[in-house]
Order: sequence, then structure tokens, then C-alpha cells
Amino acid sequence: MFEIWLRPNRRFLAFAAILPAAAFVAGMALVAAARSGPGRGWLLVPGAMVSGVSLVGLLFLFWQSRQARLACDGRRLLVQLGSLRPVAVPLEVVEGFLLGQGPSFLPGKRYEAAQVANFVVRLAERAGEWERVEVNRQLGTWCGHYITIRGTWCQPLSVALVNRLNARLAEVKQALPREAAR
Repeated sequence: MFEIWLRPNRRFLAFAAILPAAAFVAGMALVAAARSGPGRGWLLVPGAMVSGVSLVGLLFLFWQSRQARLACDGRRLLVQLGSLRPVAVPLEVVEGFLLGQGPSFLPGKRYEAAQVANFVVRLAERAGEWERVEVNRQLGTWCGHYITIRGTWCQPLSVALVNRLNARLAEVKQALPREAAR
């Protein structure tokens, strides 16, 4: 079992679900219209296809809302930045968390210069194998012993959250040697 430390941006995912939800309702309306009388049977296939594709989109968004950006299994920090499986970083190399700022990478000219808060994970310099890992660049970057998670794609960030997670990291790391000695 793991403990979720940083969640995705559920508000954004809920907003993104509006279009597939509306398409699902429209598809179901077409299915209902196809069954309402003769001569409308041709609406069944398009309605079922629209409903099916929309349902898959809604399930994907629901699955995304359940994926933690950061989680801890007691021995490793699980980093979820776009791959199907999270990257498991040993807690020994995680030094701490910081609050940063960077470009939003949102589409459109309107957001070209927009800045967002970022969540930064600092990794130990001695851990050369964790210096660079390929991740989805829209969600964040992993370069030079720093993992940067774009604030657009995670729960609202604050100094209090970063302080709480740093305290929790210290607690979990302090418990590591005792568990290994048992």
C-alpha cells in the first residue's frame, strides 16, 4: 500500500470531463431516439459509437484523477509524470521538496508568458542514476537531480503543503533504518 503525497489537479480533470460527458448524453439520446420508432434505426450505430468513445474518455479521466503525482510506499517515492507505471525513487536519495515557479506550457498565445507554481523534488547529487529520467514534458521535467512537477497538473500548491511533505519525508526516512534492522 502507498500513501499519496501529491494529487493531480482534479479541478482541471473535472473541467475536461464536461465535453465527454455531454457527448455521452448526446449519444445515449441518439440511442433512445433510434429505439423510439420505425425509420430511426440508423441512429443506433452512431449513438452507440459516440457513447462508447465518450465513456472510454470519461473512464480515462477518472483513472487520471486517481493517479497520484507523488506517493510513498515506505521505501520509495513513486513519481507519476506520464508513464503507465510510476518511477520508484529510493527515499535515501530524496533530499526534500521545494516550491518553484516556471512557465505553464498551456496552449495558446494568451498563456505563452503565463507562470505557474511548480513542485520541485530535490535528489542527492551522489545518485547519478537519478540525474535524468524521461517524463511527459507537459507534466514536468526531470533533469540535474531535480524533478519539477508543473503546478497546472497537480493539486493547489502552497508553502504549507511543501512544509508538511518535508516533515512527512523526514518521518518516513527516519523510520527506514529501524525497519531495516528488524
